[in-house]
Amino acid sequence: MSGPAPLGVVVDLDDTLYPQADYLASAAAAVGVAAGSAGLDGAAVHAALRSELAAGSDAGGTIDRALLAVGVPASALAEVVPPLVAAFTLHSPPRLSPYPGVEESLRQLVAAAPLACLTDGNPAIQAAKVAATGLGPLLPVVVVSDSLGGRAVRKPHPAGLLAVAGRLGLPPGRLLVIGDRPGKDVAVAAAVGARSIRVRQGEYAAAPDEPRAEAVVDTFPEAAELALDLIGALTHG
Repeated sequence: MSGPAPLGVVVDLDDTLYPQADYLASAAAAVGVAAGSAGLDGAAVHAALRSELAAGSDAGGTIDRALLAVGVPASALAEVVPPLVAAFTLHSPPRLSPYPGVEESLRQLVAAAPLACLTDGNPAIQAAKVAATGLGPLLPVVVVSDSLGGRAVRKPHPAGLLAVAGRLGLPPGRLLVIGDRPGKDVAVAAAVGARSIRVRQGEYAAAPDEPRAEAVVDTFPEAAELALDLIGALTHG
């Protein structure tokens, strides 16, 4: 890695700090319960939704497609979908376990440099995830890109990272972004001239390194150690 040392660190949330599959499984179960309460086959809806989410969690309309898959007619979707979407959106999982070593790594980072989290998604959902991981006290600044303009400003749109830079009082180009998705986390860093480290884990672990981060590692603690080294916070001896 070359260039000026980063002055602040920005971490992604989903599949960077904890496995997003755990949240999706929990939310899908909540939708299944709501479907059962609405007179549908809750178990079938639950299974169909899990299948849809496994095919790609970024895609919209997953609940619609799950209902169609279990035989709900398209003409009934307008009535059936909204309460199920509400069950998904309002779901607050009791606990989401961070990846091993994440909590200690965040403690080291927040003690060494300004630290923030930049995440895409429904603000209520993302807030529930942060709360369930128990990592909130270690993330002094959390910016949810959707709160700045909806899906249109999700990463790699630079709006979220620029907002983080403003909250931290740092030049955008002096940030270091740690995330799991090249097309989002690495790309948004490149969009503002910032540096990045990719963590190869979660749903997109096998995605190609395009664009390529300055470093690619397998775990968040590895990424944090690199970040600390770059900002001069590690003592070697």
